[in-house]
Amino acid sequence: MALFDHNLLNKIKWMTRERNLNNLTRTKAYLEFYLRHPEVHWAFLGHMVSRNGGWNMTDLKGEFLTKLLSEKEQETFFHFLERGNWLIFQDVYPQFLLYEESLKQNRPLFDLMPLFNVSIFMETVWNYFWRVRDSYILCIALVINEQSYLERRVIQNPHYQKEVLSKFEFQLQDWLSFNQILFPSEGENLKGQTLHQFRSLHERILLGKRLYAILFKNKDFHAQALDWAKRHPHTGSRRDYWPHLFHYVNEGLPGITYPLRLKSCRLRKGARKIYSPKLEHAWKNVSHSEAEPGDWFQDLNAVDDLEDDIETMDGEIKSEYCKTLGRLEVAALAQKTIPFLESK
Repeated sequence: MALFDHNLLNKIKWMTRERNLNNLTRTKAYLEFYLRHPEVHWAFLGHMVSRNGGWNMTDLKGEFLTKLLSEKEQETFFHFLERGNWLIFQDVYPQFLLYEESLKQNRPLFDLMPLFNVSIFMETVWNYFWRVRDSYILCIALVINEQSYLERRVIQNPHYQKEVLSKFEFQLQDWLSFNQILFPSEGENLKGQTLHQFRSLHERILLGKRLYAILFKNKDFHAQALDWAKRHPHTGSRRDYWPHLFHYVNEGLPGITYPLRLKSCRLRKGARKIYSPKLEHAWKNVSHSEAEPGDWFQDLNAVDDLEDDIETMDGEIKSEYCKTLGRLEVAALAQKTIPFLESK
């Protein structure tokens, strides 16, 4: 292990804690790092996916899901999302800061990664990246690492298995295709992908590779998405990307039922906007317990997923997303239109 300054160790831990307060601070930190180091593609991919995490969090207090989920269910699902968001950041951000310090010192410092409980898999890949500067390999390795890191700590966690993944609210999310990852750009343009098999580690890794292809293999869209991200600070409200449809102010009146307002992602004449709160108004910051110890990397087969086997992808998702919003509005209004809810 390289000689190191304890001040550097403490500085990295402090900076990580400071930026890991909530989804807003994490998402901002990813973008800021990417703007400093555009060769680290995962930082921008992580920024855009983290935006979606924030939107999912505020959905739980927004227009539709508050009618479909109890307050306890909203809280449980939020903590599921928040824990995953927190865990990924506390694992990946020290890696970023060690890379940044390596550049300053003009020598690799990646053998310090065990001090931050980073997998040996990533220590090896960062050393490879230092020599070869293969941005694709680094990004997909980080996708594999973060999803594998979450597998035992969140997806296989008995509490989340019982309280979230096995209960109807998670089926609700999947049935309504609310596992859509959206990448906005200027106007009303959206690209992205939908994940239905959230429990499958392999499917989540494949999703990451498809999202990478959308975001980085089309240079025009990459430029548009990056420009949009820089122009629109993340608030957690879906108003960030579609202000014509969403508002972070609730314009409705308690106890009053409204007719259907959406038609092909447009508001009907005279209809009020859909309530999508800012994260700071929806949820308080959470105090997390330390991450569970252990290195996920036990099987060399994980390396197979590094193969660049996905060509450029269009990622058109606007039509599917519009149908999702329509189904969600109907479900929230009727509350009895979903067969599996009736059977509970």
